[in-house]
Amino acid sequence: MLDLHHLQKHYSGQKAVNDISFSVKKGSIFGLLGPNGAGKTTLLRMITGIFYPDQGEIIFDGKPFNPLKDVQQIGYMPEERGLYKKMKIGEQVMYLAQLKGLSKQEAQQKIKYWFEKLEMQTWWNKKVEDLSKGMSQKLQFVVTVLHEPKLIILDEPFSGLDPMNANLIKDEIYSLAKKGSTIIFSTHRMEQVEEICDHIVLMNLGSKMLDGTVQDIKQQFKENKFYIRLAEPIQPPESSLFHVVDHTENALTVKLQEGILSNDVLQYFINQSQTIESFHEILPSLNDIFIHLVEGTQATARAFQSSNN
Repeated sequence: MLDLHHLQKHYSGQKAVNDISFSVKKGSIFGLLGPNGAGKTTLLRMITGIFYPDQGEIIFDGKPFNPLKDVQQIGYMPEERGLYKKMKIGEQVMYLAQLKGLSKQEAQQKIKYWFEKLEMQTWWNKKVEDLSKGMSQKLQFVVTVLHEPKLIILDEPFSGLDPMNANLIKDEIYSLAKKGSTIIFSTHRMEQVEEICDHIVLMNLGSKMLDGTVQDIKQQFKENKFYIRLAEPIQPPESSLFHVVDHTENALTVKLQEGILSNDVLQYFINQSQTIESFHEILPSLNDIFIHLVEGTQATARAFQSSNN
């Protein structure tokens, strides 16, 4: 659906986006991650045609990106919300839907569908300034997806939502992807990314640091740690197979020595006449990987800056 080739964007000599390339498959839920100042917003604004890249190319649905034409096929929900506070909600949604190319009749049908689906029927004559943050978030989501875009970009879509409404929006994201929409999901909430996204890119200081499926990235950064829960209490054992990282009365977290297999550890405890209730590998969370990589990059950047001063 989307191919980015060596995109660059500079502001006053500073590289906001530095040689970024990646692909987003049709029908996927794609995570774009990074700390504040990583360049995510600049990148999203190039994908939506708000900014033009200084260098590089964007391929949209198999063709060079034409901002004036292709923007009709994109739904963008920015982190900074863009609703008119004094305007009545019904009139506002009708206006924005028609800007996206829907006829008045089509817009009315689709608004009715979404307002009923998200329990917003009574909102028509309210003003945006009368809505809570969570209600505004639901309204912004509807405005973003109403015209059934091929590419949907959601920047922090769950901000301000209570757990029930967050699940409601999450279900709609899954549903839209199943129907063929491609979704780029940008957030700081790593647990949401792990749950929702098929594939992620991690940016920092304008550059791409990671690109892959969530499972592949976790495998890449695993540390050979395993959790074992036993039926009976046990003292932390000493073994050439592993060393104990943590323990409770009847559970251990162990790190395997180089070349040791998980089956070797299982056999060790079986030979000790222990009953094993639970045994699984501990993979790092995306949050742990994110912090490890971002802190490392920032430390390197500080060291480089100091050496040049």
